[in-house]
Amino acid sequence: MTSSEFSMSHQQLPFPKNHLASYYSNNASLGTAPAEQTASVNRRDFIKLAGIAAAPVITSQFPFQSPVAAQSLTSSERELLLLAIDVANDAGAHYADARIIRSQFEAVSTREQTITQIQNTDSFGINLRALVGGSWGFAATQVLTRDSVAAMAREAVTMASANNSVAPSQTTMAPVDIFPDANWVTPHSVDPFLIAIEDKASLLLSINEEALRVNNVRYASSSILSVKEERMSATSEGSLINQTFLRISPAVNLTAISDDGRDFQTRSAVVEPAGRGYEYVMGLELTGNAGRWAEEAAMKLHAAPIEPGKWDLVLHPSNLWLTIHESIGHPTELDRALGFEANYAGTSFIYPPEEVIGKLKLGPEFMQFVGNRTEFGGCATTGWDDEGVPAESWPIIKDGIFVDYQTTRDQVGLISDYTGIERSHGCAYGQDWESMPFQRMPNVSMLPGEEGFTQEDVIASTERGILVEGRGSYSIDQQRYNIQFGGQVFWEIRNGRKYQMLRDLAYVGRTPEFWNSLDVIGGSGTYYLGASFGDAKGQPMQVNAVSHGCPIALFRDIDIINTA
Repeated sequence: MTSSEFSMSHQQLPFPKNHLASYYSNNASLGTAPAEQTASVNRRDFIKLAGIAAAPVITSQFPFQSPVAAQSLTSSERELLLLAIDVANDAGAHYADARIIRSQFEAVSTREQTITQIQNTDSFGINLRALVGGSWGFAATQVLTRDSVAAMAREAVTMASANNSVAPSQTTMAPVDIFPDANWVTPHSVDPFLIAIEDKASLLLSINEEALRVNNVRYASSSILSVKEERMSATSEGSLINQTFLRISPAVNLTAISDDGRDFQTRSAVVEPAGRGYEYVMGLELTGNAGRWAEEAAMKLHAAPIEPGKWDLVLHPSNLWLTIHESIGHPTELDRALGFEANYAGTSFIYPPEEVIGKLKLGPEFMQFVGNRTEFGGCATTGWDDEGVPAESWPIIKDGIFVDYQTTRDQVGLISDYTGIERSHGCAYGQDWESMPFQRMPNVSMLPGEEGFTQEDVIASTERGILVEGRGSYSIDQQRYNIQFGGQVFWEIRNGRKYQMLRDLAYVGRTPEFWNSLDVIGGSGTYYLGASFGDAKGQPMQVNAVSHGCPIALFRDIDIINTA
């Protein structure tokens, strides 16, 4: 995403339309304060509320569900999916896939000792995508009756036929194995929706309380966003796949203000989302670390300003993952490289395919990048994509050379002559029941080095440099070629050791030159998985969750600017 999309694509997003958020704001008779009204609830009042209105507010039960949304995915949904496929085939579709999707979202947010938001939303519906000739049609509905589902399927075929008559095209679906009865669930041990809301709120309030003990730290906010997606998918080729995805996103944001009130500094991006259960939050020791993060916010008030110029740059994985997302992840999306995404955040400098695949040098020989849908804890990790393609891992950059893009079944044939690969890498995904699947980013990760260097080893390789921790603001052009990235915490390195904290800096460059300046990477002990819950793309816009793993890395002679 370009800098104009940062607030949308890498911060907590509003809940999707058609969820219960609108119901809260319009129905005060439930015995539940709407999310907008919960800002006045402090810790003591919350405990009282727990005793008075436990069922509607502070358990994982929803205060209201439509009759359809309250159902779980059962054999009746299987029958409706197969009906939709049969109707689409009878109406003339050359290929069709359909999905029933239930999406659950829960947000608990706090500021200082106040609970600012408690929100549960739930959406449920069915969709079908049909291919006629070389053109797609799509339709969706929340009315799960046989007549409504059949009408939806016919509408998708009619739309595809109309598209093909206006602009005939050729689409070839890559081969895929058939999975007639497949199941997959995000690996986890604790379902976040089974944890009481008062327990989550209590944890968040304790984080804020601990952070506020630090001098000059005046504001502390924290939140936990939980997501569960239940997807049953069917294809006209015979696959029937049932999956449950769990994702969770804890967040902490701390603000320190100088004694004279003329300066403020923040510390955020201290933890990352993950494709895991609530055990992930329990293992982060958020309360125990809150004081350290608060101290860093206060230290930034007195940090030395950066001297612009050429510096060696040690990027902690908590910072580097976002640079990977923007400068490697997005430009290796095939639809973006071919110009299909030009209207939303641009195209790609990795183009045309025949001139860059196996030829474009993007880094040193030890630099390896993989795309994958298999990484443990990854937000884009799955069993199968929305086209029934099983999850896999594949090289995107091998020995520093670009070798492959991210693909879907209808894309892979466009580059198979150059890659020798005729099967999709499984990158099709639609945000929810009302969204058409299209090419979305998988986990894109840089592999750690075989030498096993520690963070201390990498810092010791630097005579004069800067260590950057945490993601910050960024800017990138419409082809992902010119980049600028900030961070959260900056440390000057002198003679191989951390010397003092710095402030107000960003690193700039051009993507190929930046990655070719990579000189040292850490081993597996420094590997870290960053993530975004809100990677935005498409028209109408859809949101995808994605992770990027990487080790700590040293880049030589990078341009540093003073952002103050």
